[in-house]
Amino acid sequence: MEVALIIFALMLLAVVGLGAYLTVKAVGAAKRGVERTVVQARRTVEDTTLRAKSFGQVGVVGALAQVRLDLRTSMRATQQALADGVQVDASLRESLGLFEQLSAHGHELDGELKRLEQEPDRRRTAELLPDLRERAAQIIKAADSLRWAARDRARRFAADDLSLLSEQIEMESGALRDWSREPVDDLAAAAAEWDAAQAAAPASQQTPKQTSKPKPKSTPTPQPNPTRTPTAPPAALNPPTPTVQYPWQKTPRPESAG
Repeated sequence: MEVALIIFALMLLAVVGLGAYLTVKAVGAAKRGVERTVVQARRTVEDTTLRAKSFGQVGVVGALAQVRLDLRTSMRATQQALADGVQVDASLRESLGLFEQLSAHGHELDGELKRLEQEPDRRRTAELLPDLRERAAQIIKAADSLRWAARDRARRFAADDLSLLSEQIEMESGALRDWSREPVDDLAAAAAEWDAAQAAAPASQQTPKQTSKPKPKSTPTPQPNPTRTPTAPPAALNPPTPTVQYPWQKTPRPESAG
């Protein structure tokens, strides 16, 4: 009974722990989703405000807003392009690392421009504006270079894959359209090749005759002459048939023989 209670308590603790873990994960995912939504909404509002300032105000404030808008637009587009490209091309990880270093300079410049928007001394801000524009142009140029390089690389790979696929499709289409040769012709050609191979096989199997060297003559040893046994002459192929003497025949006389 105690063992069953211990097992039940352990199972209950496991279920409670699993539920707490899943709850924490769900809360964390929801929190990250909310934070992402808030950041995106704040960014949209800020971009809209900068766009309104660049078009609606003149002077230093409008110039600062335009520089910030150009900088943020370029950096955001480059970040999105590299993040999408690194998922299919691992070689872009180094480019993404370089962009992160460039992004640090972009955030620093964006923060400085944002502080200057609230600066009451417009004359001092106007003096700093050319240098700020030059820094922003340098960062934007570097970001655009990374973005277009990544896009050109992806476009080239896509073009190479499409060219190879087109060649394979052309070859397959040509094979499917090759209906001029009948199967009977193929079988006849194969049979002719087989007959030619069989006819050439015996000729190739023949080997040149080896010339045997003559053996040195040895001195014959005298052998005793054996006594020859007289042999009976061979029987004729068609021996004469013996003459049959019938009782009624007369005995031939000696003078009539011959």
